[in-house]
Amino acid sequence: MPMTMAEKILAKASVKKNVEAGEIVMANIDVAMTHDLTGPLSVKSFEKIGTENVWDPEKIVVLFDHQVPADSLEAAENHIMLRKFVEKQGITNFYDVREGVCHQVLPEKGHIKPGEVVVGTDSHTCTHGALGAFSTGIGSTDMAMVFATGKLWFKVPETIKFQIEGSLNDFVYAKDVVLDIIGKIGADGATYKACEFSGETIKKMSISERMVLCNMAIEMGGKTGLVEPDEKTINYLKNRTNKEYEIMKTDDDAQSLQTMQIDIDDLEPQIACPHNVDNVKPISEVEGTHIDQVFLGSCTNGRLQDLRTAAKIIKGNKVSDKVRMLVIPASREVYTRAMEEGLLKTFVDSGALVCNPCCGPCLGGHVGLLGPGEVSLSTSNRNFRGRQGSTDAEVYLSSAAVAAASALKGSITDPR
Repeated sequence: MPMTMAEKILAKASVKKNVEAGEIVMANIDVAMTHDLTGPLSVKSFEKIGTENVWDPEKIVVLFDHQVPADSLEAAENHIMLRKFVEKQGITNFYDVREGVCHQVLPEKGHIKPGEVVVGTDSHTCTHGALGAFSTGIGSTDMAMVFATGKLWFKVPETIKFQIEGSLNDFVYAKDVVLDIIGKIGADGATYKACEFSGETIKKMSISERMVLCNMAIEMGGKTGLVEPDEKTINYLKNRTNKEYEIMKTDDDAQSLQTMQIDIDDLEPQIACPHNVDNVKPISEVEGTHIDQVFLGSCTNGRLQDLRTAAKIIKGNKVSDKVRMLVIPASREVYTRAMEEGLLKTFVDSGALVCNPCCGPCLGGHVGLLGPGEVSLSTSNRNFRGRQGSTDAEVYLSSAAVAAASALKGSITDPR
């Protein structure tokens, strides 16, 4: 029976030969991740179940990234509670305040492999589909059940394949491609569907760029984002895991498969305008908009490739006196390599602030909050009202290149 990649992965996880879209399955979980913001409720809920031990301490990943270092007494108490839980349960995959954002750290540390089911108590867990895993966000109480049983039920999603063809123009990136798609189909255009990114354009993209696409699948309502594994996937995994994995691919004649053709030859940089991610406009329509802050980072665009792109534009220039620019590498690995390459010095010399690897202002975090009436240009994935501080502030979303050019100018600027 022809199946999509998502269907094949869930069939394997539920020990079935075939599954169909709409079917309810009980799937075995390969990786379960929780972090410092959502982890405490997961642990408290798990303890209420009455099960003494987690189902498999080697398949659970606990990570601190949202409030690091602890920015309040409550955050510090949550960290203490999770550290005790990790020690008591013998969880070996624990990353304290040093490592960075969960969606960057998990693939870096070899926790993500093609053909597996990955769940996390964070909506952007769909990022990991860039490596061919069925990866999705779940609630903290659902995670408690995963901790106890290693299983979770899913409704098998339909798949919408975005067949993306053409060559990206200079200063146009994966972020622009996915913003363009979200603008076309809307915030609910792919509700509970597996969003599969395919085509010649995707084949040319790096794993980093593919992660951008899958990261933002949730912003169009998707259950997960997926990219078919290829040689680039295999090469990425070579130095990160020695465990076996199975590569699965979508059958073109799968019954639940829908395909949307997208040509990006003429695509210009895209901007998501306040206060919704699907309020997308080409940069030509918003260029010159005043900004107070630029945030370069997050699980969407805080990777080394993004920092290189931005540093190339900023090198030898100064950030506008009217703008504060925050640069937050997505992980310790990214931070270290950026430091070795001199990228961080470039940012510091320009007048930008370089912070420790963390989520930063992305969820109203402990650094970089916006005050009433202020405007941010951010490389993150959401621009909802109050997302980065005051409910009277505005957030625009862009690529790293647009962010860098705009930081120099003091207003939204086309890097071309």
